[in-house]
Amino acid sequence: MKAGLEIHQQLATGKLFCNCGDELTEEVRGEFVRALRATGGETGEADAAAVLQASRAKVYRYQVVANSCLVESDEEPPHRVNPEALRVALTMAELLGSRVVQEILIMRKLVVDGSNTAGFQRTALIAVGGEVEAAGKRYGISSVCLEEDAARKIGETPGEITYRLDRLGIPLIEIATAPEIHSGREAREVAEAIGQLLRATHRVKRGIGTIREDLNISIEGGARVEIKGVQELGAVESFVENEAARQATLLEVGRRIRERPARLTATFPAVELTPLLSSSPSKVLSSELKRGGVVLGVPLPGLGGLLAPGDKAPERLGRELADYARASGVKGILHSDELPGYGITAEEVARVREALKVPDPQDAFAIVVAPAAEPARRALNAVLARAAIARQGVPEETRDPVAEGRTRYSRPLPGRNRMYPETDLPPFRVPPELLTDIRNHLPESPAATLARLAGNGLSSEVAGTLLREGLVEVFDALITEKHPPSIVARILTQEVPALERETGKTVFDGKVPFLDQVRSLLTGLARGEFAKEAIGPVLARMFTHGEDLATAVRGAGVGQLSPEDLRRIVEEVMARNEELIRTKGMGAMSPLMGDVMARVRGKIDGQLVAESVRTALQGKVGRTPAP
Repeated sequence: MKAGLEIHQQLATGKLFCNCGDELTEEVRGEFVRALRATGGETGEADAAAVLQASRAKVYRYQVVANSCLVESDEEPPHRVNPEALRVALTMAELLGSRVVQEILIMRKLVVDGSNTAGFQRTALIAVGGEVEAAGKRYGISSVCLEEDAARKIGETPGEITYRLDRLGIPLIEIATAPEIHSGREAREVAEAIGQLLRATHRVKRGIGTIREDLNISIEGGARVEIKGVQELGAVESFVENEAARQATLLEVGRRIRERPARLTATFPAVELTPLLSSSPSKVLSSELKRGGVVLGVPLPGLGGLLAPGDKAPERLGRELADYARASGVKGILHSDELPGYGITAEEVARVREALKVPDPQDAFAIVVAPAAEPARRALNAVLARAAIARQGVPEETRDPVAEGRTRYSRPLPGRNRMYPETDLPPFRVPPELLTDIRNHLPESPAATLARLAGNGLSSEVAGTLLREGLVEVFDALITEKHPPSIVARILTQEVPALERETGKTVFDGKVPFLDQVRSLLTGLARGEFAKEAIGPVLARMFTHGEDLATAVRGAGVGQLSPEDLRRIVEEVMARNEELIRTKGMGAMSPLMGDVMARVRGKIDGQLVAESVRTALQGKVGRTPAP
């Protein structure tokens, strides 16, 4: 297996080709509607992926927000490239040892799925070559690019997709590796290493959706397949391994097809099956037919028993055909390897076979139910086209990630036909003095950062978490203010993730308000206003309710306990457990400690509680006769 990665990371520098802010928002100020069509690229030919997207004939509705302007609406030419974003891209090129190109040329990349109002995405090659080290190995870097992010998808109906313009134009660094990765584990490690370098620049965004990985994978005898937009680092490994398994399955199916007579073509006409199945008990069919829908079918000679093998493997040819049908605008297909089933009887299957002239069990068929004949024919043509190339094994294509590490066909693999130069911006050279300045001020390497964090008394695990999550800069700022490194690290690596799991929100995103809340909490802890055991509850109230420290402490019920109150509670617990103390002696320490902590947790330091309980217990044991 060979794999390569394309890492796309949003930058926190403002938008790439205008002066708008880069924050996502729910405040919509207006909207407009467009339709897009495919055009030729620099070669004069239209890209196959763009043609397919345009054929879906969608209408695109765009929501205008405060941080979008006429550039995002494609009513004004782009401004010059954001200098801060360019500097971050050049910094990454230097960290990777890449060679900056002599002249930077902005290109247009045709994309007509509606995610760009102009029908193209602007991108620029910044550097080539270089390498990244991961788990003791070095992996080549193919390119470093700077491009604009797409609009944010808000909703979709059968004929229309709604996008919001707040994300459109946010700068992305795209880092592409050479195809030198040979396992899912390696892919995850390389992605993690590149992510650490990106976060070392301190100019990248955090949170779900701010970094995405495209995975390019092939196995021997297979073909390059691109999985587009994997958002979770932990999922990279399973997507790579599952794609390798999918290609192996398709190669085996292709081998078995080649052993049979070659009778399958992509030109069989779709046959009307609505009269045959109009009274079928199948709910899959009847629900659409009652609304005036139609059922069409096509023969699939030579594919009987190969669409859904009996081993129930998650990857199978039938699913591939269904994905192509869905990409053409229908919900899916039914094929003969899974029938009778879904309410379709054996008698109905026999009638369909007769109508489609496929009586041989080695032959198969596919049927589609749709609101009208045209979308059904379009879907079945896609099914036939995919079935016709099944004998070759694995087609080159782009796939979307879905649940459990699986993927689904999206569109053909884009090629160079989609590229042409940006006509509104001139090429430019990077000033030598800018590169010199960047080289003289490169950020600390991840290895050096880990060593420095270890010098603050942090374990390698905690230091690695701070580095992976991009929290080193925050950690440094807080310990510079004389807050204890261990407590700061605990808040950032334990309490913050717990809050994110509980609320489903990104708690720390680099904004000042939350950082100020943490500062206030640490100051209150240092003054003894609450115990460190109460950090989690107090922080949660400050974040979820926007409370100041004093209000959060009162609301969490964890105000500091006086030594006198602690002594009184310990005496009460001792009085209730005299029999336990008499029989266990100092062995009663643990249960007594648990009883006391149940009443005082978060209100006083646990070490002080332990000392108080131990002193009181020693006094009791000394006065209690041995049994």
